[in-house]
Order: sequence, then structure tokens, then C-alpha cells
Amino acid sequence: MFKVVGERVFPFLRELGGEESAYATHMRDARFTIPTPGLLTKVVELLDAVPMEDRDTKGDIYEYMLGKLATAGTNGQFRTPRDVMVDPACGTCGFPVAVGEYLRTHHPEVLSDPELREHFNHGLFHGFDFDTTMLRIGAMNMLLHGVENPDVSYRDSLSEDSASEENKYTLVLANPPFAGSLDYESTSGKLQRVVKTKKTELLFMALFLQLLKPGGRAAVIVPDGVLFGSSNAHKELRRTLVEVHFWRAWCRFRAGCSALMPA
Repeated sequence: MFKVVGERVFPFLRELGGEESAYATHMRDARFTIPTPGLLTKVVELLDAVPMEDRDTKGDIYEYMLGKLATAGTNGQFRTPRDVMVDPACGTCGFPVAVGEYLRTHHPEVLSDPELREHFNHGLFHGFDFDTTMLRIGAMNMLLHGVENPDVSYRDSLSEDSASEENKYTLVLANPPFAGSLDYESTSGKLQRVVKTKKTELLFMALFLQLLKPGGRAAVIVPDGVLFGSSNAHKELRRTLVEVHFWRAWCRFRAGCSALMPA
């Protein structure tokens, strides 16, 4: 089956509609990239169990597969995503280092492919902090873990307007300092327009939403107040997360602290 699909079925699919059709034009360079017969067998078995009489079902499967193609390592490593991650309260860069080590272990191609290696060393990692000592330690931490030129820079994330950073990142990982409150005067006006509060826990959440590109993901450690606070600001932020940004699930993992993530 693997040989037939690769050498006969796929060439046939590339020419459907005639050589000059729009479909054939855009399919001309398409390649059969399922790497092993075993994986092809699994794909066929899974699709065979789905009723295909309904055109909507076919469309749903196609949309689902498009979504999965955006994630490296799913269904046989179709492509490596060009994520751009940020930790807006990076401290000693624990999260960026963890991302780098995960990629080295599970996706070693990021270091063997010249283009991906360039992205790994110069475009993937971003971190902000307003403690210069932490920044110094964090930058050294990244260098010692093999990242040549991470963007680890000074920024008071809650006080500065971040227009240049909006919609810039596909991944936010953060465990920011949530204790205390800020004065309105020292807080970014743009964040205040998202959620009018002095609570740092809510302001950081508003910041994360601004930083993410559409379709971006976040894994953030938050205090329980984000999930259960009863003020208008808490309620409005939760409504925004659920109804606008489709963050539908959270998981409590230790007393007094929670992890908030998309379903």
C-alpha cells in the first residue's frame, strides 16, 4: 500500500482537473511525506472508521488535520512550527531554557537544519524583566544552554505600553510575580483599557492576551484569585478568556496556585 500510494495514487492526485487547472498548478510541487508504511496503515485505519457519506464530516476531518499540521511531532512530523515564545517576567529564564532543552530532546532537527537552527538561536526566545541582576543571570543561563542570541531584555511589562510587542508571539510561558498591586499612574494605559484594576494578577493576564498572535497558546501559573475572585475586574477577565479567547479549561495543581491553559 505504501508503494502504491507513493508512486501511483499521489501522482494521480497531483493532476486532478487537468494540467492547467488551478488545483493541478498548486499541487505540482506537493510530495507524499508520510514517512513509514506503519504510519500510513494507522492513518488509513482511523479514516476508514469514520463515516464519509456526509460532506460536512469530510470537511471537519480536513480542518482537524490542518490544525494538527501546525503542531510538530503529530502524525509523523509533517512540519516544524515557527513558534516565537516569550516570558514577560523571565527572571533567570527558566521557561526559555526548558523550551530549548525540550526541542533538543524531542526535535533535534532544529539544530541540524540550518534555517531552523538560525531561528532557534536568533528568533525563538524572548524574555523581559525589570531586575537587571536577573537579566544578567538569565542571559548567561541561555548561553550556557546553547542559545547563541536570545532576546533577553529590560522591560517593566506592566508599566510600559507594549505596542511594538502586540500580536508578536505564538507562545507565552510565564510564572510572573503576582503579589501586590500597582498604582494606576504607573500602569500601562492600554492594559487598563482591557481590565481596569490595580491587581497584578489580572494585569499580567491582560498583557498575555495582547502579546499573543491570533491562534497563539499560553501556559501560565496564576493565583486562585484569577479563577475565583468576585470583583467586577475578575469576572470581566474570566468572561474575556472564555468568550473571546476560548480559554475553556484550567487545572489546579497545588494549594493556592493554579495553571491556566487553553482547552
